[in-house]
Amino acid sequence: MKPARTFKILIVDDHFVVRAGLRDILSHEPDFEVVGEAANGRDAVTTYSRLQPDVTLMDLRMPLCNGLEAIRLIREKHPDARILVLSSYEGDEDIHAALAAGAMGYILKHSSDDQITPAIRALLQGKRWIPLDVASQLAARERGEILSEREREIVRLLVKGEANKEIGDALGITELTVKSHMKNILAKLKVRDRTEAVTVALRRGIVHLPGE
Repeated sequence: MKPARTFKILIVDDHFVVRAGLRDILSHEPDFEVVGEAANGRDAVTTYSRLQPDVTLMDLRMPLCNGLEAIRLIREKHPDARILVLSSYEGDEDIHAALAAGAMGYILKHSSDDQITPAIRALLQGKRWIPLDVASQLAARERGEILSEREREIVRLLVKGEANKEIGDALGITELTVKSHMKNILAKLKVRDRTEAVTVALRRGIVHLPGE
């Protein structure tokens, strides 16, 4: 029996195999129709505007324009857009940033496939979809201290292997100021040294390796 209504789905991911797998999962739902695909955030924005899907499945790590920026751009033009993030990024900062940008749900790619359909249906009803593993990450973030934007800039340079003097030169601040910020960063991240700070910042998604 033909469904009373068909819901349009847009899939955004830079890996063909992932898009094919999602198409296969959604093909089992008679009222779901994959109307389009995009392999980067820039194409996601234009494809969304052209197709006006009911739900968009969005990866975060993509070339040209990442998923986070794509979410922001889509929501600026289409405030009612329903976007579900499917990402391998499981750090609390990544999750928080995606939801703050306007995503209505977040699923980790290593989660079971049976989360995807219920998540889409929740978004179609105007609800958010935050699984337990994602919720626990967000809860951990709430219990910790948040790095300031200046502290994040310093951590990004730490990831590149910059010394305090080089960080100071890059940011136009003194080496003494960098050391003061470093003390705060170590305390907030609850680590003992720079190496641990980089490890924790990468794991939480506060920063990413160059090219990610």
